[in-house]
Amino acid sequence: MSDLIKEIEKRKTFGIISHPDAGKTTLTEKLLLFGGAIQEAGAVKSNKIKKGATSDFMEIERQRGISVATSVLAFEYKDHKINILDTPGHKDFAEDTYRTLTAVDSVIVVIDVAKGVEEQTEKLVKVCRMRNIPMLVFINKLDREGKDAFDLLDEVEQKLGLRVVPLSIPIGMGSDFQGIYNIWENNIQLFLEEKKQRVGETVKFDDINDPSIDEVIGEKAAQTLREELELVKSVYPEFSREEYMNGDLQPVFFGSALNNFGVRELLDAFIEIAPMPQPKESDTRLVKPEENQFTGFVFKIHANMDPKHRDRLAFVKIVSGTFKRNENYLLVREGKKMKFSSPNAFFADKKEVVDESFPGDIVGLHDTGSFRIGDTLTGGEKLSFKGVPSFSPEHFRYINNNDPLKAKQLAKGIDQLMDEGVAQLFTLEMNNRKIIGTVGALQYEVIQYRLEHEYGAKCTYEPLSMHKACWVEADEKSEEFKEFARLKQRFLARDKYNQLVFLADSSFTIHMTQEKFPNVKLHFISEFNKD
Repeated sequence: MSDLIKEIEKRKTFGIISHPDAGKTTLTEKLLLFGGAIQEAGAVKSNKIKKGATSDFMEIERQRGISVATSVLAFEYKDHKINILDTPGHKDFAEDTYRTLTAVDSVIVVIDVAKGVEEQTEKLVKVCRMRNIPMLVFINKLDREGKDAFDLLDEVEQKLGLRVVPLSIPIGMGSDFQGIYNIWENNIQLFLEEKKQRVGETVKFDDINDPSIDEVIGEKAAQTLREELELVKSVYPEFSREEYMNGDLQPVFFGSALNNFGVRELLDAFIEIAPMPQPKESDTRLVKPEENQFTGFVFKIHANMDPKHRDRLAFVKIVSGTFKRNENYLLVREGKKMKFSSPNAFFADKKEVVDESFPGDIVGLHDTGSFRIGDTLTGGEKLSFKGVPSFSPEHFRYINNNDPLKAKQLAKGIDQLMDEGVAQLFTLEMNNRKIIGTVGALQYEVIQYRLEHEYGAKCTYEPLSMHKACWVEADEKSEEFKEFARLKQRFLARDKYNQLVFLADSSFTIHMTQEKFPNVKLHFISEFNKD
């Protein structure tokens, strides 16, 4: 038993979230570099570095320079095993990110020094606050001209509703940028322009009033630094790990991920303060990581990770116990036993078959179509983890087959992409026409691209003006429901799991329907029946 606790204490599983282009994927790469998992870091969009980002493995991601799928990466650092979930920042892929946040124990929020807090960051932080996930803020791109450090701290507090405590502050900004004073470790890290792609050197100081600081960074900068440190002491609270763990206090670090700057400080503080794997609520009880019995849940499914093999991987976050290769586990929803001969762990850009995994780890299981997002696997106990919902889409289009000879490939492709949670499929009851609903318009391009390149099927879309998809909860034998179904038959559809959905053309229609049929309940999240 003590071995299991040792393994749990070594693990940190976190997500990186931000608005697109704040440098999230670049930061992920640099963390891997410090962990020794890769030898040369790539940037998503940088002509100086020819290597593409390790964590972007879909062709369309490399072409566009954005991440459209969550990638899972792990590395070892100072006796800790760190699992990173790098999420898409683009708002059209937010649903993937929301689901990923159910699988992390803490989060690093990346903010661009010039742009400050952006819209997508606000939405994602809101989800983290709803779940009380501990957050750490990294203000990135300090080698560029940007906002004043204290203005940024104010903006983070006001726009994101956070209580911050800076654990490092920058010395200068943009062209005057000289380095970072690390409050957490009381030292200065100097930024040397010529060593951009390697790690800068650190000069340690026990006393901020040490005159040699003036020699290192210049009198003016040293004076400003002392004043700013005084200000930090008087204005911001002291760092308290307990408040950070409860989601009530957020430490802030400054740096430049592209130039490897401030990343080591972030990582060192992170492994010291970030939570190890946490208990998770199920429909019957709270499941603790140190329990002997294995439990875990599927938070993501990814088809065709290797285009040559057409494989599907279900990503499982382990909540408790030890997951062992070739052991029988119960897929709770189906009530059937399954065993896995080649479970994968992700080490930087490589997949490895693992014999056992522990709480906090993410395991990739080869899937022949048995899994859905939100499924629970256990050692035998019948329990289900909650909180991996589908949200009501905001965009709707009819999907048509462009090549009648490829109908089978198209059906298979749509089926698998919907299992991944890329979008949602609704089939009209009246004429069986298929409608694809997505959270963002860019998803249609991704679906079209992947259907053609991964399944050899071509599709076209037809516009459809709909406001929202509402999942229907009602007694289907009642007269009220029969009347509702008769009046609304043109707008009724079934989702992939055969749940009844009402496609409403406006918020006014939803309001009138709820008034007229009070016992027919309409939900905007698919998970209503499991809570």
